[in-house]
Order: sequence, then structure tokens, then C-alpha cells
Amino acid sequence: MKVIYVDIDETICVTPGDKQTPRDYTKSYPIKKNIDKANELYDNGHTIVYWTARGSRKQIDWTNLTEQQLSDWGCKYHELRTDKP
Repeated sequence: MKVIYVDIDETICVTPGDKQTPRDYTKSYPIKKNIDKANELYDNGHTIVYWTARGSRKQIDWTNLTEQQLSDWGCKYHELRTDKP
């Protein structure tokens, strides 16, 4: 079995924003087919770690929102890491 690290924004969800407009994590919406792939890996016994850089530039803690989104979207995982460089 493997430990698989999965990015969040633009991997399992779309998060509005660009270079002129900051990302708005409260408006993120899921990419169901990618979540299903990660959930299948989880179901097959792999360790799934969601790893994000949310808030790293502005030192804002988005952990609670991110955990709620993962729950709402039906994501199966073992760990959420928010310390991505």
C-alpha cells in the first residue's frame, strides 16, 4: 500500500480566482470524478493525505473550512495537511 498526497484546489475542486482576483475558498465546488478516484484508492487500502497551501501566503488558517468541504463533498482521507511549502 502507498501513501498518496492529493492537492485540493484545481485537483478535487475548482476554486474561483486568478492573478488579479484572490481565490475565494468559500466558493470552491467539487470535481466529483476526481474525488471518486481518490476515494477508490482509499477503499483499496491506500493512505490518502490531502495537502494544501491554502492560506500559506497570507497566513490565514483555512483548516476548518477545508475539513467541512471535504466532509460535504464525501472525501475519504486519513489526514489533512496545510503546511505545503
